[in-house]
Amino acid sequence: MDIAAAISAQKHSNHIVVTASVDNVSFKHPVKLGDVITIQAKVTRSFHTSMEIRIEVFSENIQPNSRIKSNEAYYTFVALDDTGKTTLVPEIIPETEEEKQLYITALSRRELRLILAGKMKPENATQLKALFFPEL
Repeated sequence: MDIAAAISAQKHSNHIVVTASVDNVSFKHPVKLGDVITIQAKVTRSFHTSMEIRIEVFSENIQPNSRIKSNEAYYTFVALDDTGKTTLVPEIIPETEEEKQLYITALSRRELRLILAGKMKPENATQLKALFFPEL
């Protein structure tokens, strides 16, 4: 999953990338021996020098030809320049409704990651406050 996410992040940024965090890993269905695995990685949003990538893992049993989502997770990658310093990444322009929804919710996930890492105070998480306390 990490390699697929890194490839997606590197293609988007056109830079070397490093994994900054992995979160919201969910296991929905077991993968059985003999199943064919498909991994889909997509950059959902960029934040100056970092990007959030959504990973979905599907398992397919060719005998009854069924495809099921097995896992999903969100990765954060940081882009590095040739000297190893962080560098800016291109913006994401969401086009489909699903892309727009993932783009919007990426900010809430980022704020939660920063709070849990001690890099943001909860009172500064405007997106999360709007989500949980819309009356404020």
